[in-house]
Amino acid sequence: MAVQLDAQLLEILACPGDDHGALATGTPDDAEADYLTCTVCARRYPVRDGIPVLLLEEAEGGPEDSAKA
Repeated sequence: MAVQLDAQLLEILACPGDDHGALATGTPDDAEADYLTCTVCARRYPVRDGIPVLLLEEAEGGPEDSAKA
């Protein structure tokens, strides 16, 4: 199921990480995934029951995961 957020809300939301990048719906691999992906750091934030969970502790991917590899 694709993330369905109001266009104005999506325009306002930003990654809570240091870079504060804009968010795009889905993931790079799956445009229909229930995630918002930062266009700067590539962190993926889950969307649960239509509500974006923009907490760094809930994020997947991003710079920290790249550093571990």
